[in-house]
Amino acid sequence: MIKEQIRDQIIKELIDDNIIDMFQNNIRPINQLMSYYRCAIMEVETKFKVLDEQFSLQYDRNPIETIKSRLKSPEGIAKKLKRKDFPFSIKSIEENINDIAGVRVICSFPEDIYLLAECLLQQDDVKLIEVKDYIKNPKPNGYRSLHLIIEIPIFLANEKKNMKVEVQLRTIAMDFWASLEHKLSYKKDIPEEKTDILSKELFECAEISADLDSRMEKIRNSILKNNW
Repeated sequence: MIKEQIRDQIIKELIDDNIIDMFQNNIRPINQLMSYYRCAIMEVETKFKVLDEQFSLQYDRNPIETIKSRLKSPEGIAKKLKRKDFPFSIKSIEENINDIAGVRVICSFPEDIYLLAECLLQQDDVKLIEVKDYIKNPKPNGYRSLHLIIEIPIFLANEKKNMKVEVQLRTIAMDFWASLEHKLSYKKDIPEEKTDILSKELFECAEISADLDSRMEKIRNSILKNNW
């Protein structure tokens, strides 16, 4: 059943038979690898939940609004291997694809993003692999978020494995914008003449969202400073 589902998904994207065969011949190790990534997601989620609880007790506030997670599908993994011209093997998946496991942390204010990232990276079992700061350096379309690729250990029955996880930290406004932009980017029936108009509108909305984040943060800091 799993073989059929994976084959159907991949065929839809017209990925060649070599990739299909690789997935079919490695169903068990692929399923095992995916379970390791799920465990890594749980570890990272727990770390952020502990940090949020600590801030709640120590400072009477919760910097985290929501924690979301996702695991890249076999279809997505196959497409990325092909697009990047990587070998098709379990080893290649582990070594070359850093965003199979993803955790997204939605924060109240921009300052909270950097505070949480710093607290996470100070933990001695967290290794930073890569950082991309799209808040200080937004993408041309207006996208803002802090991306971290980290490596953390998971403890199994008889071994310890180090797994990579992509962590995205963004505010509520950033997340709302990114969600809308993602939905529109996958719409296939938008007339070409409307694309530039929508892109401009989205960029302006990103600027407005960033300004809103900044203003709300200033209000929050003013309240804390004066202890009103």
